[in-house]
This record gives sequence, C-alpha cells and structure tokens, in this order.
Amino acid sequence: MLALSTGGIIALAVVVALLLIVLFALAPRLRRAREERRLQARRNEIAGRHRGEAEARHAHAERAEREAQRARAEAEVHEQEAALHERGLADDRLADERGADVADRDSVR
Repeated sequence: MLALSTGGIIALAVVVALLLIVLFALAPRLRRAREERRLQARRNEIAGRHRGEAEARHAHAERAEREAQRARAEAEVHEQEAALHERGLADDRLADERGADVADRDSVR
C-alpha cells in the first residue's frame, strides 16, 4: 500500500474538508436556482395558456363584430325599405295576401 506521511494525511483531510464546505455552501444556491428554473417554466406555461385563451377570445370577438356589422347593414336596408314605403316610392314591391302586386290589382280594375 501507499504510505502517506502525517503531513500528506493532513493535507488530504484539509482538501476533503474544503470540498465539503464548498459543496455545502453551494447546495442552497443550486437548489434555489433549480427552484427558480421550475418556477419560471411554470410561469411560462401558465402565461402561454392565458395567451392562447386571449387569442381564442379575440377571434370570437372579431367574428361577433363581423356578425354585428352584417346585422347592422341588414337593419339599414330594412330602414331604407321602410322609408321608401312611407314615401310611396316602393308601391311596386307591395304584395297583397294572395301574392299579387298592388299595381297589378289596381290595373285590373
């Protein structure tokens, strides 16, 4: 076997002790760093979910806005039709209960 002198054994013990001190000193930092990485990954995951939900809701809102614009346009057409009828400018579009035009009925008389 190898024979170590007393000085060699002491030097070896000092080196091992220093390594243990360094490991114990770094362990909490390494643990905190690992926990911080986990926390950041979780934050990113949750933020991604929220962004996905926000995108879906934006898309839904845009579809609803397009539908509302279409409905407003249809309402405007009906308003214009009503105004034409009130002024008597759309008599050719009137139909009686049987489906005959009023103009046709008046011309028969």
